[in-house]
Amino acid sequence: MKNRPHLLLLLLWLAIAIVLRFLRLAALPPWTDECATMVFSLGNSFRIVPLNEIISSGVLLQPLQVNPANGINNVIQELLTESTHPPVYFALAHFWMKLFSPTGEIASIGLARSLSALFGVLSIPAMFCFGYLTFRSKLVGQMAAAMMAVSPYIVFLGREARHYTLAMLLVIASLCCCVKAIQSIHRQQSLPMWTVLAWIAINSLGIATHYFFGLTLTAQALVLFAHIWRNRKPNSRQTHLWRIWLAVLGTLIGGLVWIPFLQTIPSSDLTDWVAMSNPHTRWVEPIGRLLLWNISMLLLLPSAFTILPTAIIIISAGATLLFLLWSLPKFIYGLKRQQEFYDNSLSIQILSEYLLAAVCLCLFFTYGLGKDLTLAARFQYIYAPAIILLLGAALAGCWQYLVQGKITVSIILSMALLGGLTVDGNLGYLQNQRPDILASLIQRVSVNNVLIATKHIHHGQTGRMMGLAWEFQKQPNFNVQFFLAGKDSDSQEYNHSVQELQDKIAKSQRPLDVWLVEFRTPINLESQQCVQDKQYGRTAGEYSYKLYHCLE
Repeated sequence: MKNRPHLLLLLLWLAIAIVLRFLRLAALPPWTDECATMVFSLGNSFRIVPLNEIISSGVLLQPLQVNPANGINNVIQELLTESTHPPVYFALAHFWMKLFSPTGEIASIGLARSLSALFGVLSIPAMFCFGYLTFRSKLVGQMAAAMMAVSPYIVFLGREARHYTLAMLLVIASLCCCVKAIQSIHRQQSLPMWTVLAWIAINSLGIATHYFFGLTLTAQALVLFAHIWRNRKPNSRQTHLWRIWLAVLGTLIGGLVWIPFLQTIPSSDLTDWVAMSNPHTRWVEPIGRLLLWNISMLLLLPSAFTILPTAIIIISAGATLLFLLWSLPKFIYGLKRQQEFYDNSLSIQILSEYLLAAVCLCLFFTYGLGKDLTLAARFQYIYAPAIILLLGAALAGCWQYLVQGKITVSIILSMALLGGLTVDGNLGYLQNQRPDILASLIQRVSVNNVLIATKHIHHGQTGRMMGLAWEFQKQPNFNVQFFLAGKDSDSQEYNHSVQELQDKIAKSQRPLDVWLVEFRTPINLESQQCVQDKQYGRTAGEYSYKLYHCLE
């Protein structure tokens, strides 16, 4: 009976988490990466979409149709051929999608996102266990679970049809094992064999879910080896460490099987975008982005610059700054009170060192290797659970020891909840491409026949167009077609495809509106009696575009 209040409280956090992750889950059309998740999970291929031809929305969306003939072998084959991701999540999504999707129809984006949302909900009890096992405190576990339920960043990841919530669940599980291993080092005790085997299995599964899980393991290894070194004893065989070394060896073996696939990633067109920010000359931007992503783990006010007035964004920024100035001293106080106990102090040290190691690895890739891992908020999943648990420990310290601590904790959790609702309303800066915004603009501006053309590099561009086509499917009477300009077969240029586009525009029914979307290659449409509309031609929903009116 004494555990009943904790159970009821955990159920409350679960209920809040379910609402925040499933509310209006299908409101937005899929963005590029979500299209990739759906296509590969269905065992389909992007290659069936023709290049250098004018195609309809139906043809463009064909890879999103459910094909009962496709099995798990098709999923793995297409994924490893066309993508740079390991297969575990896509295999799970395959069974999930086939279980609930009608044959022959376009798959449901709500269904695709619901699997990620489900893993996001499961992270609530997982975080409670992480907090309890690390601090031996149900209060810390409850605070960590509450933060996990309402954190805007965590809610954002849980509402996407991507593999990050599953990967983060595995990060939590792996960190539990890592913390227990380091605690056993300090106690000069052997790690239980079941923990060793579980740790190896979790780490191997994590790498097979997302390759960036390797950064989690690297950060863990740095912290683990540091504690082994600090606790070494001269002339001692340290026999209690052999099981930890067994876990390290097993993890290495579990990761080595993916080396052949990892070797293809640096040369892939799919990963070029992380090397395009030039952090060596614009070195402040990655730090700023990293700061924003980390703030959003606690707080996110309306700040979507693509749809909100500048005044609202300024007000939100000011309110965020004031809240941080008020709350940070409270968090520091709460952690200091927790550190008064040796076991808690060790746990905070482990989490802080892990967090520092993970952030440093991110910055090393960004500045040292020129691969900017700060460009996308989602990549920070590797250390998000550590931040959430540190926040939970600080809140527990405030709850127990701070004057009016319960009021303080309630205010902080309420502000985090407001951030989660901001994510649900798509009003925060945690946003990906918004095909609905550009599609709405096109429908509002163009009353004639519409041709949307884009430069095709890889399936990412196909996914961008799929998002638009998905939105246009809601307006069956709106006449829109697509053209994906592929590379010339004998070079990396687009001369042939540009000429094909010009020829097809010349033969198309006039009047015609041509929208060049992400079309970053020279083309002369004036020769086809097409006039650029200078009133439009910037960005919409993170799509860059130009509009041409082709007259009769």
